[in-house]
Amino acid sequence: MRVIIQRVKSSQVTVNGEIIGKIRRGLNLLVGIANTDTDTEIDWMVRKCLELRLFPDQEGGDKWQKSVQEIGGELLVISQFTLYGDCRKGRRPSFDQSANPQVAQDLYNRFVCKLQTSGLQVATGQFGAMMQVAIENDGPVTLLLEKEAV
Repeated sequence: MRVIIQRVKSSQVTVNGEIIGKIRRGLNLLVGIANTDTDTEIDWMVRKCLELRLFPDQEGGDKWQKSVQEIGGELLVISQFTLYGDCRKGRRPSFDQSANPQVAQDLYNRFVCKLQTSGLQVATGQFGAMMQVAIENDGPVTLLLEKEAV
């Protein structure tokens, strides 16, 4: 499982010209599901996303002391199978490592549900849709989280 985690001042996702998910301060999560992922990877990733200290302890501070939970932030979760695109050979990405859509959607939905149990506001995109994502990255802070199935 791969997640691009971005600390944002705001973020929103649009499908067919309609805003379907929108958050204020928090984290934008672009989520890729591998064909080997299970609930083990989902649980680990949920914990990481909620507990990573990515926010300053005071406005304008530079030390990252607080998690998204501690600041009462919001989450925007976007499915992104292209995170498993392999561009090492040829001129077209290979998506052999990406989970098939039915499996990926099920795991993505479980990931979202587990994030919702945190009590934070969780907005989502639309799985499998062409989406436009507007991100006001704060910092900018962008990290790649990865948990491979063992």
